[in-house]
Amino acid sequence: MTKRTNRQYTLAARPRGPAKLSDFKLVEVDVPELRHGEVLFRNTLFSIDPYQRNLMGNGSSEWPTIDIGDPMGGPTVGVVVESRNPDFGVGDTVQSWVGWQDFAVSNGSDLRKIDPGAMPVSTALGPLGLTGFTAWYGMTKVHDFKPGGTLVVTGAAGSVGSAAAQLGKLRGLRVVGVAGGPHKTAFLRDELGLDEAVDYKAADFKEQVARMLPDGIDAFFENVGGPIFPVLMEHFNTDAKMTVCGTIADYSETELPKGTNYLPRLITLIHYRFVSIKAFATPYVMDTFPEFLAEATPLVTSGQLKYGEEFVDGFERLPTALMTLFDGSHSGKKLIVRND
Repeated sequence: MTKRTNRQYTLAARPRGPAKLSDFKLVEVDVPELRHGEVLFRNTLFSIDPYQRNLMGNGSSEWPTIDIGDPMGGPTVGVVVESRNPDFGVGDTVQSWVGWQDFAVSNGSDLRKIDPGAMPVSTALGPLGLTGFTAWYGMTKVHDFKPGGTLVVTGAAGSVGSAAAQLGKLRGLRVVGVAGGPHKTAFLRDELGLDEAVDYKAADFKEQVARMLPDGIDAFFENVGGPIFPVLMEHFNTDAKMTVCGTIADYSETELPKGTNYLPRLITLIHYRFVSIKAFATPYVMDTFPEFLAEATPLVTSGQLKYGEEFVDGFERLPTALMTLFDGSHSGKKLIVRND
């Protein structure tokens, strides 16, 4: 049998600040022979997510980092091309976590079978994958967000934020989304049906916030952090509940930001307004994934949970695609499609 060659994008260096092309290295290795119980699959779709910057190290995250020389991690969808495992046949579509490489071998324990006839396979990386699960868990399991209050979602035009915002609407909340630029805020209002949308890039951002939050904030889903949060936190109501999903504005930072220290003010707000702030991380709560699929699948199928996708052609564009997640130029779920 002819040896297969496996292209991999590996971590070449830990970034200093935002990731750059020189932090990655494209290598070619042989695909190992299969042993009993294993399957070989070829990746066809790659998920691009902000947390992948955390995997690279030298950032604000305390997550364990991948080793120099290891393939970049991340979710993929692939097709089985060889199997010595009775649970998987050639041609099966599978979702995995093997990252940026053409081929991967698995014993099947880390694979999820996908039915391409039921839904587009891309949904296994978006609304019915880690993206949707992140939004669902943050809106369902961290706090009990009561219907009738006002929910604010930052990064609301992104793949996680847009799902969280829509779940808020489905749960009976008034939802205000925060995003960058008039195109994104129009999408939140016109396409997703949010009650209001605030443009954090606008010169009158503070004024917009005050105008669109006349009754304050009862629930808060935080994706961004950075300078947006101090403006919003002033509108916390008594007994407000905040879920911290991510702080993408700070992922590349290793030092505290310069300027005003808002921590004393935040502590005051927590103290006198009884604000409850909780955080979560999906690797610790994957046992609830079946429950998520049971609720989310019919919502996606019926169109009640809308999702946007941005497809980028070419394995070689993986590193560049990751960088665009941090410059505000993308919207929806970013996916790399193998075009060879």
